[in-house]
Amino acid sequence: MKYNFDKLTDRRGVDSLKWDCAQGELPMWVADMDFENAPCIMDTVKARAERGIFGYTSVGEEWYSSIINWWSRRHSWNIRKDWLIFCTGVVPAITSMVKRLSEVGDDVILQTPVYDIFFHSIENTGRHVVENPLVYDGERYDIDFADLEAKLSRPNASLMIVCNPHNPVGRIWSAEELKKIGDLCIKHGVTLISDEIHCDITVPGTVYTPFASLGGQYADICAVCISATKAFNIAGLQCAAVVVPDTLLRTKIERGLNSDEVAEPNCFAAVATAAAFNGGEEWLEELRAYIAGNRAETEGFISRNIPQLKVVKGEACYLIWIDCSAVTDDAQALADHIRARTGLWITAGNRYRGDGAHFLRLNAACPRARLKDGLNRLKEGVDTFKN
Repeated sequence: MKYNFDKLTDRRGVDSLKWDCAQGELPMWVADMDFENAPCIMDTVKARAERGIFGYTSVGEEWYSSIINWWSRRHSWNIRKDWLIFCTGVVPAITSMVKRLSEVGDDVILQTPVYDIFFHSIENTGRHVVENPLVYDGERYDIDFADLEAKLSRPNASLMIVCNPHNPVGRIWSAEELKKIGDLCIKHGVTLISDEIHCDITVPGTVYTPFASLGGQYADICAVCISATKAFNIAGLQCAAVVVPDTLLRTKIERGLNSDEVAEPNCFAAVATAAAFNGGEEWLEELRAYIAGNRAETEGFISRNIPQLKVVKGEACYLIWIDCSAVTDDAQALADHIRARTGLWITAGNRYRGDGAHFLRLNAACPRARLKDGLNRLKEGVDTFKN
């Protein structure tokens, strides 16, 4: 490999959210990678910093063109410039859109288990979470479309949030599945927000379909959230985009993002994103291969050494979803024990609702030596856990 993903970088002492923990602890929880950024990003940020002035900043043409070219080249989706709205992050965008595209007391449908911040975006604004639980057959998750239609047909259902690829279960929803979701949303007059932030961290050989790329009526009812932050590990620079093909829907969303003051870039955000999409493709391809190796390492280790656990086969993300139902029906108790006993800090699935209490989530985006340390700690924690 041209890039050294085995390098053990020390992230303590820089106010890292992930690494703000006790000495001796190993954090493998939040979706934040332990790899240094692609050189093209670091060079661009350094060059911008050397200009010496950090004043108010606008979004330049390169930001637009880099996104348009990336999604056309890698994902066969032709985005128009006027569809793109800058925002400081996917979560602020979703919270803003929940407030603008639904009313207090409305139902918002989520496919659980799912990224827990969605619940905050909905419930903190006075809306109600309505779960469409994904169906787990012991190998993978699928959508219960009969239940989904029942939830979408509720009188107060106005909005649905889809996660594609899905965090934490690792599914990439197929074009056929997305069309079925879209058909039901169109039938029942429900607007759809698609969080596609993990779309570039997919298992090599898999295909991701942007929801709006389905075109026609599907594109008219949706807003797609995208960002370089997960694939290129630049969440701290606060940069994302909402892609909205429909003019009326885009006007509502853009007004909301501006009213909520989450539509202005800091001086590094847009240039770092453009650098990633214009110059980071080779780095990303090596990263995807390395993460695929980490996923295989995790699956093999657990199969051989902790057979009471089971890794759910994932198609995307660097987050490993681990079935611990043979050990406990309370993953939080197990995760707490593992951390107290071994210092390994992973996420209990309880927070993702659905059947999450039977699962653990482990972040495998780290150098392999660190991953192996974490897996050994996981084994010790499980072996010493008393149900």
